[in-house]
Amino acid sequence: MKRTALIVDDEQDLALILAEHMRHWGYEPTTLFEGKHVVEWVQKNKPEVVLLDLMLPDIDGYSICETLKLDRDTNLIPVIMITAMSGHDDRVHGLQVGANTYLTKPFTADSLNQAIQNALNWLEDLKEHGTEGEIRFHLQSDTHYLEELNHLLGSLFLFSGMTKQQIKQFTTAVRELGTNAIEWGHQRQTERIVTVDYRIDPEKITIDIKDTGPGFSPANLPHAAKPDDPVSHMMVRETLGIREGGFGIMMSRGLVDEMAYNDKGNEVKLIKYFSPRDSLRAEKAGQPN
Repeated sequence: MKRTALIVDDEQDLALILAEHMRHWGYEPTTLFEGKHVVEWVQKNKPEVVLLDLMLPDIDGYSICETLKLDRDTNLIPVIMITAMSGHDDRVHGLQVGANTYLTKPFTADSLNQAIQNALNWLEDLKEHGTEGEIRFHLQSDTHYLEELNHLLGSLFLFSGMTKQQIKQFTTAVRELGTNAIEWGHQRQTERIVTVDYRIDPEKITIDIKDTGPGFSPANLPHAAKPDDPVSHMMVRETLGIREGGFGIMMSRGLVDEMAYNDKGNEVKLIKYFSPRDSLRAEKAGQPN
């Protein structure tokens, strides 16, 4: 049985060329020249991959991609964006709404085939680990984009079975540590990219936040509050001319079930279990909580 693929592009000549390539690579392609039926078609047919143009006559490809990624039934279907929109902000936006790859026209058949193979390898890796959904977001170092991301994450969390209180706790932790990545890791250099991975497994959700800064030692942060001494850091911040605050890391630890930084200190992993029972099981197994 042949694998299926959906091609969405209002340039009919290009769509037909892409269809021929997909047939050559062993797929049975379907082409749509506008966006209004895409989500319904994908939900019904579950293709192996979607090639999605952005500039459609009715609905933009960003909205279609975001809708597919917010639906747990279609979240893992790879989406390859194919577009003439080559601007930096366009690319970042595409990755923000969960596209696996952003290809700008013109592109070669080899680059498209490689993008598809990379996406399928990503999917196979997730299935091997029992993961039910994953999206990688890339956002510029501006808290405005972080708020947009948190809104999207809040919608994703609704599909996970988490309670409203758990969702509020998790999004608060993401906001605090995302702000740290922007303000400390990137010193508010907006062109630098913060990467946020969202992964849903059978019993938990994991958020991984990574910046490209030099990192730090979480054990040596004189400007941040500590559980045993939550106020002395304020004098340090005042001396350094830093705004009031410094409670983000300490507060976030209390809002999630597990939280850990990498050795470099520029990547933090947050885990929230779906029920207190699951969290207790992790604690009994000796994992940090």
